Amino acid sequence: MTEKRPSGLFPTKLVAIAAVAGIVAGAAAVYVKQTMSGNAVETADAAQCEGSVARAEAITPYLKGDVAAMIPVSEPKLIDGLTFQDKAGSAMTMANFADKTVLINLWATWCVPCREEMPALNNLQEAAGGEAFQVLAINIDTGDVEKPQTFLEETGVDALGLYRDASMGVFNQLKREGLAFGLPVTLLVDGKGCLLGSMNGPAVWDGADAKALVTAAATGS
Repeated sequence: MTEKRPSGLFPTKLVAIAAVAGIVAGAAAVYVKQTMSGNAVETADAAQCEGSVARAEAITPYLKGDVAAMIPVSEPKLIDGLTFQDKAGSAMTMANFADKTVLINLWATWCVPCREEMPALNNLQEAAGGEAFQVLAINIDTGDVEKPQTFLEETGVDALGLYRDASMGVFNQLKREGLAFGLPVTLLVDGKGCLLGSMNGPAVWDGADAKALVTAAATGS
């Protein structure tokens, strides 16, 4: 049996990195907002994501400490069209997680901060995962499944499952939408698939701040 390890993160260092990432992400988000053209997608997002901005505002007080770098959404934004696979290779989309608040995290074995925060994400799933909330960690290593699978086994990450996109299409889509600037990147999405907040950079996901945030997002309180 693989012995589980604590998250092994260095909170002060990671929070500092995440804070810088948050500043960069915020600046980039302003740029993207100013250069968008057309309103067909915006109209669709507004129709399906009515109330998501108010919900994001409601959880803003929880964006502090370890998760202070998460940026709450300021306009309705539907996280749609993401395609990836489960461990068996079956196609999946966000529709498979409908009615759940989901913390989407993109990671790769070659990304050192990603490797460091995976045990913490695993701990968060064990503590808070259930019918109302799930951590959805999507690996974007190219190649076969062996490398990410071996990493998860060696680190005792057994609560997350293995979801993959070897084409990196998920990352590239989020990059085009101004949400991903590097790895790791994390999105908090409500049960309708509407964005509540996004973060570029690592965080201490098994700490009290993260647990309070996802509880508030999942329960609305």
